[in-house]
Amino acid sequence: MVLFTKPQIVVLPLAMLMTLSGCSVMRSYDDELSQTLNLVGQGHVDQAITQLESNNTGADKDLLYYMEKSELLRLNKQYKESISTSLLADHLVDEWENEAKIRLGAVAETAGAVLLNDKTRRYDGHDYEKVMLSTRLALSHILSGDWDSARTEIKKTHEREAIIAEVRAKETEAVEKESKEKGITTTFKDLNGYPIETLNAPEVTALKNGYQSAFSHYLAGFVYETLNEPGLAAPGYRQAAELQPNLKILEDGLAGLETRPSLLKQGETDVLFVVESGSAPALKSIMIPVPVIVSNLGVIPISFPILRTGPNHTTAPNMVTIDGSNNLPLATITSLDTMSKRALKDDMPGIIVRGIVRAAIKTTSQKVLMDQGGAAAIAGIALNVANVVTESADERTWRTLPANISAARAIIPSGSHEIVLPGLSTKQTIDIKGSHALVVARQVGNQLYWSQPIYGSKLPGYAPVTINKTPEVADEIVKKKAGKKKKASKKK
Repeated sequence: MVLFTKPQIVVLPLAMLMTLSGCSVMRSYDDELSQTLNLVGQGHVDQAITQLESNNTGADKDLLYYMEKSELLRLNKQYKESISTSLLADHLVDEWENEAKIRLGAVAETAGAVLLNDKTRRYDGHDYEKVMLSTRLALSHILSGDWDSARTEIKKTHEREAIIAEVRAKETEAVEKESKEKGITTTFKDLNGYPIETLNAPEVTALKNGYQSAFSHYLAGFVYETLNEPGLAAPGYRQAAELQPNLKILEDGLAGLETRPSLLKQGETDVLFVVESGSAPALKSIMIPVPVIVSNLGVIPISFPILRTGPNHTTAPNMVTIDGSNNLPLATITSLDTMSKRALKDDMPGIIVRGIVRAAIKTTSQKVLMDQGGAAAIAGIALNVANVVTESADERTWRTLPANISAARAIIPSGSHEIVLPGLSTKQTIDIKGSHALVVARQVGNQLYWSQPIYGSKLPGYAPVTINKTPEVADEIVKKKAGKKKKASKKK
């Protein structure tokens, strides 16, 4: 509940509300991406990319567009284009990092977030999405044969996590201060009808935080080990095991670090199989009546986000079969489904504060007009309609990410092999070379997408590709910076 001891009168321009109601304020991101993911689940990735483009026709593309497109391009085996697109997203996250260092603890980022809804805020990505972006980039670099660039992204992952930890601590402190000053209870107790059990599930509360994943750190260990840097590989394996305890593959990563090189013989390859299943859960907006005191007690409907399972939900496979007889157990080492719930749980105090402040301001503004009577009262009624229309939670989230990431690892003979996942009749022939290799499979619905390394002249495939310095990426970033400077000068 929130108590405003002094009337906070902000009469919102009706025209502004009605104009914005036709753009981002009314956008249903869940509907858009459900269509895109359904196409992926049917095997039509090209059409899914076309669908994504049709939903993002504006010249100023946002972070979410680049992240979604990069995943679709990778599924389509367009690794170079996927990396270029991911780097444009990464540039936007870098900008957020630089701003975050300056304004640590900012709660009300924009007036629009309070007056209209959270959809008007610039999308900076959820914490786990920022980290996962670096991890996805590292995967794409490996699949392109560029292990050195993968190492760069792995290093950035650690730095990004440190920044997020600092920002998260400051924001939590700021939200607590804001809620105390306004008398707002930032717990779930007043949110009757909210599915609290989904955010308080044991697997959610057991997570250390909402942005560090065991997979990201295990991949870090694998990359450093491949590049013969065991001293850097050890912390990655150790962190992975700490984030997801009691998983043999994670424990073996660190335990076998010294012995694996001696076990690897000429003509054999240490292969990491990564199997991704499903798609990340969707955010949906629901209205919940919350008691708010302005001039008197009132119950005001406020929108809040809830998570629901995405389309093409599949159970994570538990085995990968090589050449019909070699069965490797798969272990789910990261659930982005669970991580997204933990991230939402951590974000809810700030969402509650903004929602209640927004509701109180809208109610006060409407009351001011109604009390004046006549034409003002009519405007008050219209304002009430606009308030209802624009009251919606932010549904934006990176939907093309998998729901679960499983892994298996084995030393197998180099050369050609047939790979099968249980329950799926499709066989995939892979070609393995060098000392280390990565094979990635993504299951969406009944479709299975396989990726394997593109080998260069040097095995295991880390011939430099210099994709991270393509002219296209550089030109696009320069254009974005120029556009922002132009906008800033116009405002002045």
